[in-house]
Amino acid sequence: MSEGIDGTEEQTERKKAYPTRGKRYAPALKREILAFVLEKNVALAAVKYGVTETTLYEWSKAAKRRGSETGEFQPAATEEEDSKAQRDRRILAMWRQHPGYGPSQIRNMLKRSGFRVSVGTVRNVLEEQGYLPPKLKRKEHVGRYEAGRPRELYHLDFYHFFIHKQKQCVLFIEDDFSRFIAGWAMVPTEQADPVIESFDQAVRRYGRPDGVMSDRGSAFHSWKGLSRFEALLEEYEVNYYLAKEAAVNGKVEALNASFQKECVEQTEFMDLTDAARSIGRWVDHYNHRRTHHGLGGLLVPADRYYGVVEQTLKRIEQGLGAETPELTNSDSRGLDLFRVSSHGGKPQIWLMGQKIMG
Repeated sequence: MSEGIDGTEEQTERKKAYPTRGKRYAPALKREILAFVLEKNVALAAVKYGVTETTLYEWSKAAKRRGSETGEFQPAATEEEDSKAQRDRRILAMWRQHPGYGPSQIRNMLKRSGFRVSVGTVRNVLEEQGYLPPKLKRKEHVGRYEAGRPRELYHLDFYHFFIHKQKQCVLFIEDDFSRFIAGWAMVPTEQADPVIESFDQAVRRYGRPDGVMSDRGSAFHSWKGLSRFEALLEEYEVNYYLAKEAAVNGKVEALNASFQKECVEQTEFMDLTDAARSIGRWVDHYNHRRTHHGLGGLLVPADRYYGVVEQTLKRIEQGLGAETPELTNSDSRGLDLFRVSSHGGKPQIWLMGQKIMG
């Protein structure tokens, strides 16, 4: 008997040392209590429901923080659900704006804007909305290379497509190091004139490249003597490289594939004028806002072309977003208008990227 009494006393002492947990209230009961507080007052609610006035004040503040004007209690899970719904809306908004993008591209675009989310989450949200991942045939890249700085090497190529059964060709001039599109043109056929004009404009706007690579298309290359484009490159003293196979000129081939997937297949052009406007908008987006897997996933071509990679990555890591038009907009940057250099011991004078003496 004494052992039982001693055991009871021991349990009592243990309870005093470790007090029981406070009473738990179901969400429905909390809503009822808070409604009574609004109708009457805290003191009466404390007496009726056996809740301390301090607890009632804390519940009321929490309800107000959740934005409830009526003071109605809402469980914390609601905030989490609202956060997930907002996350999903941002993912789907980006996908609807750029339906040609996959989960990884959308994740990178969102992270660049300052919103962090995993690729798996993006993929799950898209698949719930009917997204089907493409079946890719992976090819091994042979002879992979990359220029070491902007304007070291430009790639040129034409992409063919149709606007209401009317064939058009888009010329792209792409920087190898940054994937920046330095020039483009839309013409009915592959001709030398738009190539020469577009290249001249690119030189005047961004400066002279060291080298140019193209395929053996008639607009670029001539089997007999120098073509008009080759003569222009010789005048500029730009090295010319012929791609013997498409893989060698692979970066601009990849650009053509992105243009087809993200612009041509996603847009119904009304006429040639509408097509030119749409292509111009896509080029601007590609250069300044579209993240590129070949640049690490978070950078856009303009970041590399204008040398602002470190500033951009720092802003992304800080969650500030990477929209820096003051750094990557050519209209707000100084251009190399006049330059004096030496080549082979002879002085040369360049004006707007064109040699005028030497």
